[in-house]
Amino acid sequence: MDIGIGVIGCGTISSAYLRNLTRAPGARVVALADLDLQRAAAQAEAFDVPVAVAPDALIARDDVDLVVDLTVPAAHYGVNRCALEAGKMVYCEKPLAATGAEARDLLELATRVGRTLGGAPDTFLGAGLQTARKALDDALIGRPFGAVAHMVSNGPERWHHDPSFLFQPGAGPLLDMGPYYVTTMLSLFGPVASVTAEGGRTWHERTIAKGPRAGERFAVNVDTHVTLLLRFASGVLATLLTTFDVQASALPRFEVFGEHGTLSLPDPNTFAGPVRIRTSREGDWQEVVSVPGFVTNARGIGALDLVLAQRAGRAPRASGALAAHVLEVLEGGLTAMRTGQRVAIDSRPERPAPLTPAELEPLGWTPEVHA
Repeated sequence: MDIGIGVIGCGTISSAYLRNLTRAPGARVVALADLDLQRAAAQAEAFDVPVAVAPDALIARDDVDLVVDLTVPAAHYGVNRCALEAGKMVYCEKPLAATGAEARDLLELATRVGRTLGGAPDTFLGAGLQTARKALDDALIGRPFGAVAHMVSNGPERWHHDPSFLFQPGAGPLLDMGPYYVTTMLSLFGPVASVTAEGGRTWHERTIAKGPRAGERFAVNVDTHVTLLLRFASGVLATLLTTFDVQASALPRFEVFGEHGTLSLPDPNTFAGPVRIRTSREGDWQEVVSVPGFVTNARGIGALDLVLAQRAGRAPRASGALAAHVLEVLEGGLTAMRTGQRVAIDSRPERPAPLTPAELEPLGWTPEVHA
């Protein structure tokens, strides 16, 4: 039986999801919703979805089994809670909720009503990061003990037409981009045990560079240069730098250090990219043979895996527990910056299992793969 999918939130990111969800024969996107009904109708026409309605009406539909929540972060908790209470499975764009307390409430509700909850990002399920996962599992560099990752940018106001919201509490480089990096680390090393952090902001005002509001200045109300030190329960120590303040950099994107060598990983905000290795036995970097997997923008594979998880009675890989743990870690970083103290992380989600594209075949998904 086909799974009926309803998507709430028809902004920019919805096109990537809809390109993927509408081509899975075992699932049908039956309705779209947005507070702006014209925007929902435009996306419904573009992707041949039969119905465009208000969010409440979508949640009430009997033919919607899974709600994919692509609304703005401030709305995530309310939309997710309403959908779970209506008996729907839920997959949510990052973050799962605005606060860790709200995320925990959603997890408890999902357990109570017996519905599966999941959350983005799902980029760690792509071929690039799954290749890195296999390299670690195969002990190609021995036991990992450390990692460094860098999200270095000179700020979204250079290209975004309305960037001011990215410089307010709840955003900034840590909460906007950090989930991709922390989720990848969790898939490689397991859960975080504690975090400490430092941060600051170089400019207290920014100027929009492009678009109809070019030249307009806006206030910066969040730290824009942040470093986290993460201690994982497995013993791995990792450093994560996220910044909107750096004009140029030659730093590596992501490296993992092991007893016998180093892995170089692709951008965690993508589904592909080379994985390279250099060991004590090799004189130069060598590219690791990629596992078969998703190489294009496959946003939504986490939602499809969630459907199969509900059927099989297992946890989805991009689970609500994983997304809530990421939020707890990032909130812990903000607390550590404010207090100057190391913050313990209480939750302990399971490390998600590796993914092979064949596992999505029950839903008819036949993505482009790289062998």
